[in-house]
Amino acid sequence: MKKIFFFFFILTALSCKTVYMTKPFAESEVPKAPDYSNLNSWIAHPEIKDSILSDFYPENIDKLKADVFYIYPTLITDKKNNSWNANIYDKKQNDIIRSTAIQYQASAWAKAGKIYSPIYRQAHYRIFFEPYTNNGGLLAGEIAYNDIKSAFTYYIDNLNNGRPIIIAGHSQGAAHCKMLLRDFFDGTQLKDRLIAAYLIGTNIKEDYFKELKPMYNPKENKGYVSWNTYRKNKNPRENFDPAYFSWKNNSVVVNPITWDNSTTTDFDQHKGLLFYNNKIYPNTIKIKVFDGIVWSNVPRKIPKRLLFSLVKNYHVGDINFFWKDISENAVIRTKNFFNKNSKKLKM
Repeated sequence: MKKIFFFFFILTALSCKTVYMTKPFAESEVPKAPDYSNLNSWIAHPEIKDSILSDFYPENIDKLKADVFYIYPTLITDKKNNSWNANIYDKKQNDIIRSTAIQYQASAWAKAGKIYSPIYRQAHYRIFFEPYTNNGGLLAGEIAYNDIKSAFTYYIDNLNNGRPIIIAGHSQGAAHCKMLLRDFFDGTQLKDRLIAAYLIGTNIKEDYFKELKPMYNPKENKGYVSWNTYRKNKNPRENFDPAYFSWKNNSVVVNPITWDNSTTTDFDQHKGLLFYNNKIYPNTIKIKVFDGIVWSNVPRKIPKRLLFSLVKNYHVGDINFFWKDISENAVIRTKNFFNKNSKKLKM
C-alpha cells in the first residue's frame, strides 16, 4: 500500500491534463450524506481504536490539550469514474484515505493535538477543470463543503469542549478550510481559540478574510499559513491548474521551513521529508519563494529520486516535503498559544 501511495501521487502529478468521463449532474444520484454523530463517519477521531495515527501520537494522547480539524485532499482521480461526489460508505475508498492522507499528511499534526477528520463527499478531481467546473463541478464542490460545515458544527457542539483548535487541510481540503475559517472564525469569538490554520496547496490573497491574517512568525497564533510547491524554476501552466487550489501570482506564501517571509533556505534548515517508507529525510530540501510559489530542488538523498526529477508540479508533496517542519512548528505554536492564553481558557 505504501508503494501504491507513492506511485499514485506521482502518476497524478504526471498526468493531470486528460479527458474524464462525465455525465450531467443529477441530485438523485448524490451519495447518501454522512451522519457525524456516528463514529463511522470520521476517518480520524481520538475514539477510533487501532487508528493509523497511533504510531505518531505521543505515548499518552490524553496529555494533548488541543484539537486538530484536518480535511484531506482529492483522492478520487480516476478518469473513468464519472461520479461527481464520493460515496462515504465505500470501504475501499476509505481505506485509501486512511493509508494515504491520514498516514502521510494528518500525522504531521499528531504531536500537537487530537486529530478529527470527517469523511466527506469529496468532489471528483475533474471539477477543477473546464468544461467540468461549470457543468456540474460547482454543485459537487458545494455538496463537499456542506459536509465539512456539518462535520465542524457537530464537532464544535459535541466534541470540542472549548479546546483550542488547529485547522489543517491540503488541496481540495485546504479550499474547504478557507471557507470554514471564513464562516466560523473570521470576525467571531471562535477566532480566540484558533492556534493556527495550515491552508496548504491552495491560493489565497491577503484580503480574503476580514480579520484573519497570514502569520510570518513561527510562534504566532490566530492566523494562517499557506504555500504551493513547484520544482525549481518551474511555473504553473496558464489556465491549467485546478480552479480551487491553483497558484495565483502574489498569493500568500509563508516559508514552510523558516515560518517567516524569508525567500530562501539552505539544506541544513530543513527538518525532514516523510517518505512512503515511513522514514524521515532531513536536510533534503532547500527552497526559494518566488512570485507566490515555493520553488524546491529535486529532493536529495531519497529513494526514487529520478521520478521526482520528472515532475515539475510538487503539489502532491506540499505536506510530505515539509512533514517534520510542520510537525515541530505545530507543537511550537500550540505551546505558545497556551503560554499566552492559559488564564483565559476554560478546560
